[in-house]
Amino acid sequence: MAVKWHWALRRDLPHVSRRVLLRHAACAGFTGLWLAAWSAQAQPSPNWSPTRPVRMVVPFPPGGAVDVVGRIIAARLPERLGQQVVVDNRGGAYAIIGTEITAKAAPDGHTIAMVAAGHTITPSVIRKLPYDPIKDFAAIGFVGNGAFVLVVGPSSPAKSVSEFVALAKSRPGKLNYAHTGYGNVAHLSAELFKALAGVDIQDVPYKGGGPALADLMGGQISAFFAGMASSSALIQGGKIRALGVTTARRAASLPDVPTIAEAGVPGYEVDGWYGMAAPAATPPAAIQRYNSELVALLALPEVKARLLVAGIDARPSTPAEFQSRIARDIARWADVVKKAKIAVE
Repeated sequence: MAVKWHWALRRDLPHVSRRVLLRHAACAGFTGLWLAAWSAQAQPSPNWSPTRPVRMVVPFPPGGAVDVVGRIIAARLPERLGQQVVVDNRGGAYAIIGTEITAKAAPDGHTIAMVAAGHTITPSVIRKLPYDPIKDFAAIGFVGNGAFVLVVGPSSPAKSVSEFVALAKSRPGKLNYAHTGYGNVAHLSAELFKALAGVDIQDVPYKGGGPALADLMGGQISAFFAGMASSSALIQGGKIRALGVTTARRAASLPDVPTIAEAGVPGYEVDGWYGMAAPAATPPAAIQRYNSELVALLALPEVKARLLVAGIDARPSTPAEFQSRIARDIARWADVVKKAKIAVE
C-alpha cells in the first residue's frame, strides 16, 4: 500500500524522481516493521512464569502476623506458578532489614515480599532509610485488612466509643492506653484517635500484647488498640469490652462491633493491612501474573477462612490501587507523627 500511495503522489509531484519515491517507500516499510517489533516488546506477556524457585521475603520473625499471612499465601502459590515459593524471614530494625533486601534484589520476578501497614509509617519515624518506600518497590496487590479494636477492661464505665470520649474529656490526662512499640500501627492508631476525638490520654509502652491485655483486664490500663487475633477470644468471653474497630468497614470476625468512625469519631480509619510487593524494576508481566494469582487465591473459601482466623479480612486489589494506598498512607502518617512528635531515631 505504501508503494501505491507514493506512485499516486508521483502524478501530482512530477519533479520527484522514481528512485526517491522507492527509497521513501522502503524506509516507510522498515519503520513500520520496527515499530511493530518495538510495540510487541513493550507489551507485557500474559504468560510470564518464574523459571526457578521464588523467594518471598518476610521482614519480620517467624510466628508474627505478617509471617502467618505470608505463609498462608506461599502455601498455595506453587500449585499456580509451577515453582516452589520459599519464605525468607528477615526480621529486625522495624522491618528495615528485610525491606532493604527486597528493594535491592534482582528485579527479575523471582523475589517478592510481604509488606504491612508499618511500611508507610517507617519513613516518618526513621530519619534515614536505605530505600525509598515508593520508588524502590512495585506494588503487587492487597492481601487483606487486619483491624485493630479499641478495647477497655470489664470495670470501665465506658460502654461505647462516645462514652469513652466523654470520660476522657472529663478527666484530661488521667486515662491511659497501652501500646507495644513507639511508631507502630497500634501506637499511631491511638494517637490518631486522640487527635480526631480531641482527648488527652497518656501512653504506656509494653513489650507485648499479652502483658498489655492482662493489665487492661486488671484495671491498670484504661484502653488498648488490640490486634484482632489476640483479643477476639477475650472479647467473646466477656473478659474485655470492644468499643469499636479501626477500619472503615466492620470486621467480619466482630460484625456487631461498630467502626470507630460510625461510633462517634468521624474520619477515623486505620487498616492494619497486608500486601505483596516486588523490586521496582520487576517486569510488568510478572507483577500482573502475581496479582492475578493472588486475586484468585483470595477468592478461595479455604484461604479466606484461614486469613479470618488470623483476624484478616481478604481484600484483593489491583497493583495501581495498592500503590495509591501506600502513597496516601505515607502522607497521612507523616502528619500524625509530626503532630504527636514521635521519633524513634
